[in-house]
Amino acid sequence: MAPSEPGEFALTDDHFHSHVRRRMEQRGVSKEEVRGTINAGWEATDAKPGTEGRTLVFSYDAVWEGTHYDEKEVTVYFKIEEDDLILLTVLARYGTDFPREGGTQ
Repeated sequence: MAPSEPGEFALTDDHFHSHVRRRMEQRGVSKEEVRGTINAGWEATDAKPGTEGRTLVFSYDAVWEGTHYDEKEVTVYFKIEEDDLILLTVLARYGTDFPREGGTQ
């Protein structure tokens, strides 16, 4: 998989090192959401040079930290080194009507 092209990348438990696992837990993001974002998300345009990022909006319809939200936007930042994906961090935003790829709703 080329870093700038969505596609199937098989993430194993080994990809989720302790830093990433802590951030996922703090931000309410599952491994399945990380996999979905990597494989089906669109390019995160705010990734730093040498780093790739993908974003995907999920239907949520649940309560996070005492407030109900309709959607969750997950962004995953990573690097590709020697054909291996290295997860760097995972972000989540909770809300409604997040922009989709290309700025569409």
